Amino acid sequence: MKRDKAIDAMLVTQYLSGNANAFTELVKRWHKLFCEKAYWLVQDPDVAKDIAQDSWKTIIVKIDKLQDPKSFGAWALRIVYTKALNNINSNKRIHNNLEHYKYEQDSVADEIEVDESLKKALSKAIKNLVEHQQVVIKLFYVEEYSLKEISEILNISVGTAKSRLFHAREKLKEVLKNKRNNY
Repeated sequence: MKRDKAIDAMLVTQYLSGNANAFTELVKRWHKLFCEKAYWLVQDPDVAKDIAQDSWKTIIVKIDKLQDPKSFGAWALRIVYTKALNNINSNKRIHNNLEHYKYEQDSVADEIEVDESLKKALSKAIKNLVEHQQVVIKLFYVEEYSLKEISEILNISVGTAKSRLFHAREKLKEVLKNKRNNY
């Protein structure tokens, strides 16, 4: 084992001195083990090979920061393990996002009929608001202007714009609340 560490240290030192062949030798010595360790974690041979390849990219970038060339093996394997764990965590997030999306889509599909009815009620309620409240609601929610921008457009104070938006929301909440209670 000490001989192996000595060989790794020699190859790292030679690579850092500009010998590209030394890096090729490191790859020959370690790549298969990198693939095996990555596979052990991710259980997918193609992903394991990608992780090993990505690990080599990181090693190339960071090898000059390796303080003890004899510790190359442990240092490099830590990179492989980290990349494999990152892949697993990323896949979990993707899976969770897909499950959440599927759940949302199922919920949306169940509520489409209710939503259409609510949209009609909301549209009717907006039309029943006084004109200055309709304008503020449309500028804020449809056109996505800030309250400051609305106040400048309508030539009113920000406080007035806030007040109109507040009162319009309160009226719309009542309509939606009554509509929801009917279901």
